[in-house]
Amino acid sequence: MLWPTWRGWLLLTCLASLALWIGIRMIYPFLAVNSPRPGGVLVIQGWIPDYCLEEVTAEFHRNHYEKMYVVGGRLDKGALLLPYKYFPELTAAVLRKAGMRADDMVLVQVEDERQERTYAAAIALKHWWRDHQSYPARINLMSVGPHARRSRLLFEKALGDGASVGVLALAPRDFDPEHWWRSSAGFRSVVGEAIGYGYSRVLFRRPKEDVAP
Repeated sequence: MLWPTWRGWLLLTCLASLALWIGIRMIYPFLAVNSPRPGGVLVIQGWIPDYCLEEVTAEFHRNHYEKMYVVGGRLDKGALLLPYKYFPELTAAVLRKAGMRADDMVLVQVEDERQERTYAAAIALKHWWRDHQSYPARINLMSVGPHARRSRLLFEKALGDGASVGVLALAPRDFDPEHWWRSSAGFRSVVGEAIGYGYSRVLFRRPKEDVAP
């Protein structure tokens, strides 16, 4: 059996370190994809933080969307103290403060998020469009940072073949995207989303009842 010399081991170590560094530098731009399809309808998930909502409002007015759909499940904290029980209700209230008109928003509630929150949101939205016979030609999804690529993937899986889903990644404030590995928040977010994207891409399968249109 042939073994590398010490120079060979040094070269392999340097190459592995270089590959790791490139991966660290490239993983955030890969996950936080920006591939918008302006116009049509704008979709946001109700859980996105308040600091993103001014940019959401600006995007809506800048590109003249037909409607904004705010989709999400039940509040998991503070519901006993608030008049709202679902994330879309709470987020819509904040959006109105940011300059959105109530008539421009549609709130879609998700009742069951046990399997995959983003996928469940997309399915709830698909059912709303089916029930109201208003399936849009173009969909632009706004997400936060490294969640963007997985969000788009799961919306495409839920909406089925032919869905044209654009995506915009809003910049997170709890860590520096350029140096995400320097904070625990950034490390958890990016590594967690990388694992989640791999799972959604390779292992996640749509339930049989969701395959039919």
